[in-house]
Amino acid sequence: MAFVKNLFDKNFIEYASYVIRDRAIPDLEDGLKPVQRRIMHTLFEMDDGRFQKVANVVGRVMKYHPHGDASIGGALVVLANKGIFIERQGNFGNLFTGDGASAPRYIECRIHPLAKDFFVTNSHITRYVPNYDGRSTEPEVYRTKIPVALVIGAEGIAVGMSTKILPYNIKEVIDAEIKCLRGEKFQIYPDLPTGGLIDVSNYKDGNGKIVTRAKFDTSDEKKIIITELPVDTSSKDLTESIEAAYKAGKIKISSIEDYTTDHTEIEIKLPRGVYTKEVVDALYAYTDCEKSISCSMLVIKDNMPQIMTATEIIKYYSEKLTGIIKDELEYEKGQLTEELFARTLERIFIEERIYKQIEMMKTAEAVNKAVKDGFKPFKEELTREVNDDDVEKLLKIPIRRISLFDINKNRDQVKAINARLKEINRRLKHLTDCAVEYLNGMLEKFSKTNPEMLSRHTQVTSFNAVDVKEIAQRDKSLRYDEKGYLGIGVSGGREIMKVSPYDRIIYMRKNGLYTVTDVPDKIFIDKGMWYCGFSDKEVLSKVLFTVIFRDPKTKIVSIKRCRIPSFILNRDYFIAPDGMEVLHIDTREKFSFELQYEKKPRVKILTEKFKAEDFPEKGLKTLGVRVSQKEVAGIKVEDGKLDFGM
Repeated sequence: MAFVKNLFDKNFIEYASYVIRDRAIPDLEDGLKPVQRRIMHTLFEMDDGRFQKVANVVGRVMKYHPHGDASIGGALVVLANKGIFIERQGNFGNLFTGDGASAPRYIECRIHPLAKDFFVTNSHITRYVPNYDGRSTEPEVYRTKIPVALVIGAEGIAVGMSTKILPYNIKEVIDAEIKCLRGEKFQIYPDLPTGGLIDVSNYKDGNGKIVTRAKFDTSDEKKIIITELPVDTSSKDLTESIEAAYKAGKIKISSIEDYTTDHTEIEIKLPRGVYTKEVVDALYAYTDCEKSISCSMLVIKDNMPQIMTATEIIKYYSEKLTGIIKDELEYEKGQLTEELFARTLERIFIEERIYKQIEMMKTAEAVNKAVKDGFKPFKEELTREVNDDDVEKLLKIPIRRISLFDINKNRDQVKAINARLKEINRRLKHLTDCAVEYLNGMLEKFSKTNPEMLSRHTQVTSFNAVDVKEIAQRDKSLRYDEKGYLGIGVSGGREIMKVSPYDRIIYMRKNGLYTVTDVPDKIFIDKGMWYCGFSDKEVLSKVLFTVIFRDPKTKIVSIKRCRIPSFILNRDYFIAPDGMEVLHIDTREKFSFELQYEKKPRVKILTEKFKAEDFPEKGLKTLGVRVSQKEVAGIKVEDGKLDFGM
């Protein structure tokens, strides 16, 4: 058994780690899940400037992602609909209506030119690893220059954890990165293409909760037009939720039409006598026009899941950006230095006629030595020693090229290389300025190619969440019949009061037991009920209960006047002391009652009147006050009708 347990523990940990790192949670380094990273890698590989069939792209991605074409196709459509890294052609679905994309064989895509500026595909800077079968290589994670996780958002459920990152406006993200580089304060909030309103009062910089609402046009008091959608909602889902609320009798509308295309337009017409101000709150309370969304900015950082804030991610990428720019400049510097060496080597080889020194050599070793010896007088002009590979390249220069060698052209090329090397050295000393320059340049490129991506769609505001209980109409009859049944589903009998489905009531049985419950559909109480009313503490605290009870053994009557300050839902309480017989319960502040004493030889007065207000109010747990020392046979109460707390 121990072996089996260890086996299960080991396999579960491996499975959990796999789902967390390789399926559900994005990596902080490039903001992508593995399937998204492999899609981007494939599109970079296939890039020839033309659109590719999505079906073809999906097939190529399977070389890196062996989990089926359906998951790849769905992920590609979602990534393409972000509108930033992938260009689309054809029907990729509709974010506003919720319609799905066409089949992969009918739609096309290609990498967006700006994606090459965001993702570093240079294998000398981004680390590439073998794919699952070892036949190809793929990036372990891309090195990216902007926080992709914030720009495109993410959602995923792993083992024991989940992530929900709402997308942010790319202009605001880049502006925040610039401010961070300059040491300035910044603050950013989510932004979605479907628009809507969000309240970020409980949003903690990427975590916590947002409340989102649809945006209404209520200029016509007999018609409501929904012009923007709440977060994570389509017009189809919103329309269905409104229709469901109408059928349940929670809102009053006459018709609803969805005219949504590339922008939201849902028209709600109201019936006669109903106006927009009466319906707006109900739409927020009973439909998806208002939703609460919990967010958790969980990412993989250094191979471990970690919850971060948007501010922390911006700061992380600001530091990364200067590092990436430094690596790119140093790589370019190395390439140019090698190019400068090659140009100088070629000029000396031809201009100083070193090639003439090999004409009399008989062996390859002698030729190699002759060339190297020929460069010794020019050692100071060279940045490193001449090696065998350099000699091999020089020996492959054709005679025609040697005879047509343009010394002036070579000098211009060397001059241009030196100028660029000087610029690189200057930029390496001012990496922060270079990073800010790069980000401003990207904003300028976006303004020319994707200007709609820069404008904010979702409006940040504050509003009070609509309490369903407050706007619920008390239009259902709570009835009590002669058989002892109470509820809104009781037919016939007496109407006690009007209630809503969200009310709670208190009812007191004939035996003195009282209970607080939600409004019942139909329950058996008993034949005879002293009291029924709303159980709101504010309302109930104003009700003074007068309980007159008798000890079954001594037949002595006591009175208790109290209020009910607290209770537990669906729990029975006895308002009189245990074992007592309840004779009467009343909720009037003042009333009279008459005790009828048992006939005994020495008892001359058989009836006696009392006023309830003459007895003091005490706590709920008190045992009461004796009314008389005589044995009581019965009680008669002035106008002693049942009080239903109306």
